[in-house]
Amino acid sequence: MTDDLESRLRDSLHAEADTADHAVPPGTSGFDGRGETDSLTAIRSKVRTVRRRRNTLAALGAVAVVVAGFAGANRLADGDDGQADVNVVDSPDNGTPTTAPDTSSTSTPTTAADASTTTSESTSTTPTTATTATPGANSGDPDILGDGFQPLWPFPTRAEAEQWQQESADTGAQPWHLDPEETALNFTQGFLGFTDITQVVGSSDIRANDAWVSVGYTTETGTEATAATIHLMRFGDSGDDTAPWEVVGTRDADTELLLERPDYGTTARSPMTVGGYITGVDESLRVTVRQSSSAEPLGESCCIPAGGTESPWETEVTFGGASDPAVTVIVSTGGHVQDVERFAITGLRS
Repeated sequence: MTDDLESRLRDSLHAEADTADHAVPPGTSGFDGRGETDSLTAIRSKVRTVRRRRNTLAALGAVAVVVAGFAGANRLADGDDGQADVNVVDSPDNGTPTTAPDTSSTSTPTTAADASTTTSESTSTTPTTATTATPGANSGDPDILGDGFQPLWPFPTRAEAEQWQQESADTGAQPWHLDPEETALNFTQGFLGFTDITQVVGSSDIRANDAWVSVGYTTETGTEATAATIHLMRFGDSGDDTAPWEVVGTRDADTELLLERPDYGTTARSPMTVGGYITGVDESLRVTVRQSSSAEPLGESCCIPAGGTESPWETEVTFGGASDPAVTVIVSTGGHVQDVERFAITGLRS
């Protein structure tokens, strides 16, 4: 039936083509096929009519070809046994069809709480500090500052900070707790024992509840050298300018001595692997573990040779006797100009 339709369409097309070719006989412009004179307008009208018929028949012919194509495809798809022979995917040997894995039931949406982290400089444009804390880490713990910062010195607990705050209000005792620069220097010289670090260098960044104070020394040529930039926080309610300042870490991203392991705020366990990067020549690193309530170090590792440009360093330190909520890990180097020229710290939960 399809072949007969195609044959009739072809015959009709040929017939219409012959009609169009003889609508105006060659050499008899202005005459029709009967020798009668037609106007130019009439001749053009006839030609347009014939062309429209030809286009209509051509369109019908195209439709017929498409129909025939579908019919042929159906015949090709059906084998002698009536089964489809195309688009068949072989199944595995166990007879189970292969399908794409369905991950809709195992995917876990990422929430803002899962993806977010807070650094000690989240509201500033200054370089990233080493004292990075996790939001919510202080849930239910009064001895954690802000969003997870460890109280390293001078007050190991909030209760002790509040006790000084009351004494200060009554007697004015130890007013340096209200000065972040004085607190940073006392921490460096008194707690760490780095007596070569004698001054605040550069301009300190002091805000309502956070402060970054650079401490260092003056070289023989009169140049100020930065040993470390100390991060401090108020140990009290936000905006309380009677609360004391507490050291919580150092910013080491803009120095040549980096302390990257262990991660800030993680639990301290002995023995502990400590490491990072250093840029320098003939360096000798010392790593100590301290806590606020103890005069002596809890552990120490010395002396680790290092040097180069952003060269990795690593050591293992054993310690014991941690009783404060947090411990301080310190790495220092020197020996070229003075005993201690650079240092970095991090805070861990004990």
